[in-house]
Amino acid sequence: MKRQKRNQSARAFGKGYQAGISGRSRSLCPHETGNARQEWLSGWREARTDQWDGYNMAAQVQKLSNLNHHP
Repeated sequence: MKRQKRNQSARAFGKGYQAGISGRSRSLCPHETGNARQEWLSGWREARTDQWDGYNMAAQVQKLSNLNHHP
């Protein structure tokens, strides 16, 4: 069975969320402009907010896993 390729914006959001979980700076965003940059930064912000709201690393990883499995 073929796996569907995730759309670029969902992938950018997930990568940004991963960067936020690991405490990386938002200045390390790999996208210069456009929708992918906005999605990456949104993911980064959400991860940082989750961390500030008390989510532990395991909860954040679980959330990221859920994001990756739902279209």
